[in-house]
Amino acid sequence: MPIKEVDKIWMNGKLVDWKDAKIHVLTHALHYGSGVFEGIRCYKTDRGPAVFRLREHMKRLENSAKIYMKEIPYSVDELCKATKDLIKANKLDACYIRPIAYRGYGEMGLNPTNAPVDVTIAVWPWGTYLGEDGLKNGIRAKISSFQRISPNILPSGAKASGQYINSILAKLEALDTGYDEAILLDSRGFVSEGPGENLFMVKDGIIYTPPEHASILAGITRDAVMKMARDMGYEVKEIDITRGMLYLADEAWFTGTAAELTPIREIDGRKIGKPGPITKKLQEKFFDTVKGKVKEYEDWLDYV
Repeated sequence: MPIKEVDKIWMNGKLVDWKDAKIHVLTHALHYGSGVFEGIRCYKTDRGPAVFRLREHMKRLENSAKIYMKEIPYSVDELCKATKDLIKANKLDACYIRPIAYRGYGEMGLNPTNAPVDVTIAVWPWGTYLGEDGLKNGIRAKISSFQRISPNILPSGAKASGQYINSILAKLEALDTGYDEAILLDSRGFVSEGPGENLFMVKDGIIYTPPEHASILAGITRDAVMKMARDMGYEVKEIDITRGMLYLADEAWFTGTAAELTPIREIDGRKIGKPGPITKKLQEKFFDTVKGKVKEYEDWLDYV
């Protein structure tokens, strides 16, 4: 999806013009993928723009950096403030937010400890990741031939830039074979997640989602949907899921900052069908929540 340029980007504590937000060609992260990042959304509400679970995202950024033995030179509070200041500076009422902390210019090789840690936050208008029709009617997904990275190969609990090569391969394979999105299995053969989304399925009224030990990134939207579902009276189980269980699911959907809550109508040619009642109820609750219409989850919104 093309990026819509805005006026300013936050780089290392300063607002710079969009066209001047540049890095050196020998930046360490460009060569070795040594960056950690987040994807966050800001929604338009009756009280003005509101960022969904901003602090939780910035805390996860900090945790990803810790896993990769990298210290971010800004606190979570400073990064939250910078994000809101940036949204104000660009006069946006809704946007996608991309903070990234990366090893910068000054060191080459596999020992990155002498490379500086640079931090950038960008915001821009962005629509639905998997399409408006996908949100309404569901998408078609394919089990990928590429395996999700296992925790002893790369720390799957970290959101690191280099790790997404794995996701890109799965995504391209799905698109090249006529599907909208991929589903990756873990090293044991159990369902893990999409290239950039967590996965849920429903069978006989019970909601299932893969556990953290299935090499997933513990999504912040995933956590929110699990909380909302339980509050609505649904039973939610984190268990190992086989591909056969997916084929026989009554309902299924992806969650994520980009994907939001996108239904899945077909997997590997097996029809699941149009979005079911649980999917629709949770999707409605989710969008009401991020737009500031649900008082119960008001603390998930950080008003700009």
